[in-house]
Amino acid sequence: MSAHLLIRAAGPGTTLQDGGRHGYLRYGVSAAGPMDWQSHGRANILAGNPEQAAAIEVGLGGIEISAEGGAISLGFAGAPFSVMLNGQTLPPAGRIRLGPDDRLAIKAGAAGAWYYLSPAGGFDLAPVMGSLSTSLRSGIGGKALGAGDRLPLREATALPELALGLRAASSGPMRVLLGPQDDYFTSAAIERFFSTAYRLAPRSDRMGYRLEGPALDHAKGFNIVSDGIEMGAIQVPGDGKPIVLMADRQSTGGYPKIGYVIRADIGRLAQLRAGETVRFEAVTIDVARRELFAALGNMRESLAQSFPLGGGLSSEFLLSQNLISGAQSMAEEG
Repeated sequence: MSAHLLIRAAGPGTTLQDGGRHGYLRYGVSAAGPMDWQSHGRANILAGNPEQAAAIEVGLGGIEISAEGGAISLGFAGAPFSVMLNGQTLPPAGRIRLGPDDRLAIKAGAAGAWYYLSPAGGFDLAPVMGSLSTSLRSGIGGKALGAGDRLPLREATALPELALGLRAASSGPMRVLLGPQDDYFTSAAIERFFSTAYRLAPRSDRMGYRLEGPALDHAKGFNIVSDGIEMGAIQVPGDGKPIVLMADRQSTGGYPKIGYVIRADIGRLAQLRAGETVRFEAVTIDVARRELFAALGNMRESLAQSFPLGGGLSSEFLLSQNLISGAQSMAEEG
């Protein structure tokens, strides 16, 4: 039997996500893809896969997996979750060799919302509309993963085990590009948006992060001719409460958008939990471009920043590697 990845337990909303289902927005098909593209890409890179390859996205419900039919190399990265191999603590990100007798358990930690697992060689599955991403709302690309699911894997060369210590994520405001409909808001509303702390509402999900806080006043009504939606768009409907549209966003929307969270900060926003607060800061397109390149560079240097996970997985060994506990995978603040 060829190698499979066996799901022994999985929380709600555990899915496969690759770089997204692109080219179908004109037909109303959501792109889906990862919530935290940097952690997703880092897990793939650690596994020796293309950064846009499919990986398992794990939410707060956690996951437990094992290998069948042979050992597999597995890259892992994301929020500061608890990562345990056969009861022993692993670093926050890295690459391990998972054998048939091993159990890898991922559980939510004190912070963060999403974690990623990528098997070397990738999944041996047929894409739907060119993608292995799962869109639960539309039912395109499969279903949520659950206990008993077996995911076939492509053959891959055994890779050495690695550990990756990560810098703590920036705690600064989420940076935003104004527009394209900022003229639909009063100047007081725009000032309020950038001077107020908002709270992530419990109703937030992969489609949109709803923000609780002062309402934003519209200057020219709250309806526009529907236009395309990209991840990070901040729509403001009639009640004046902003919604940041995320990975499972709709293809078009008819509410004015006060701005877009820049790509470099999307992963940091995605890792917020309900009840946590967030602030926003206006930046220029030059800053957004510079920070995107910095984020890409930081992610793509994951292998260069890693070191061999030798000497076993004892607590003493892990502590000797000076790993940063409770850190997230994020680009440095510019």
